[in-house]
Amino acid sequence: MPSIDVKMWKGLSQEAAERIITGITKVFVDMGIPAQAVEVIIHEISKTNWGIGGVPASKARPDAKSP
Repeated sequence: MPSIDVKMWKGLSQEAAERIITGITKVFVDMGIPAQAVEVIIHEISKTNWGIGGVPASKARPDAKSP
């Protein structure tokens, strides 16, 4: 059973989360794996706890947002 972890910045809408889960599941279904066997876990992480190039994402990309 595949288990896929997705790490995103906080602020993901419910609709976006559903699209991510559905889309990732479809990739595995297209490879012949039953949808019921696919698990997708979305971890939302604050930009202050996400580093890019040695600085927090809140400083490196202050205007970037989750979908």
